[in-house]
Amino acid sequence: MTELYKYVGKDEDVPAGDIGVGAREIGYLYGQYKRITGLYEGVLTGKGLTWGGSLARKEATGFGLCYMTNAMLRKHGLSFEGKRVVVSGSGNVAIYAAQKATELGGQVIAMSDSNGYVVDENGINLDVVKQIKEVERGRIKEYAARVPGATYTEGFRGIWTVKCDIALPCATQNELDLDGAKALVANKCLAVCEGANMPTTLEATQYLQQNKVYFVPGKAANAGGVAVSALEMSQNSLRLSWTFDEVDARLHGIMENIFKAIDSAATEYGQEDNYVTGANIAGFLKVADAMVAHGCV
Repeated sequence: MTELYKYVGKDEDVPAGDIGVGAREIGYLYGQYKRITGLYEGVLTGKGLTWGGSLARKEATGFGLCYMTNAMLRKHGLSFEGKRVVVSGSGNVAIYAAQKATELGGQVIAMSDSNGYVVDENGINLDVVKQIKEVERGRIKEYAARVPGATYTEGFRGIWTVKCDIALPCATQNELDLDGAKALVANKCLAVCEGANMPTTLEATQYLQQNKVYFVPGKAANAGGVAVSALEMSQNSLRLSWTFDEVDARLHGIMENIFKAIDSAATEYGQEDNYVTGANIAGFLKVADAMVAHGCV
């Protein structure tokens, strides 16, 4: 931050955290920014609640992923209700994706970390996962030791062999490879929606699409985090703090609108249900329209 502060600001660039960076780390950065500049402003998002952070920011990416997935499922006459769900990872994105998937009627039966994965056919107990990961900062294998009937398997990639209807990769880049995609297809998985950044390799993405698995890329599906970062900036500018429900409702609306945009773009350009193409086109058009509006082209 001693170097970065020269290039960021509430009306310039506003960074946010990613893997391994939570409110604590943002706090270190924000404290140094304030120390150097003397400014108490919304220069970073993901801040603590007592100094300008937003309610629902921690939950935003996982919740948004499920709102997007649900919108996509609904278009095809489907829902989370009664579906078996596999969520890779056990950080913020995975935990709150699992929570929202459960609230929407799904049964999350597997989660993972970089060492391996756990399967609980009775449905993952998120209170136990939160205790292990958010309080103790432990490893997911502890879940199997604490929950009767749960099993732990070394090697995180094996999670894709668990039979499921919906797969939500929420851990890290390239975690879902071609072998994983083949296992999902063989087990008749209906949908794969990305919560992490580029968790599915190109070969796996193509295989899923070729085999009629509904696939929504992270550039659309995991936009909930940056969406609530923007809502945090809005609250900072207004000197207001919205309730959790207000932020969540705005997030829900944003994710629904993103799905409509990518779905419409795919259909308009003759690629119906190809949400990778739809997201690419919709994203490109948004940037191009902004450039035209600002006289850049």
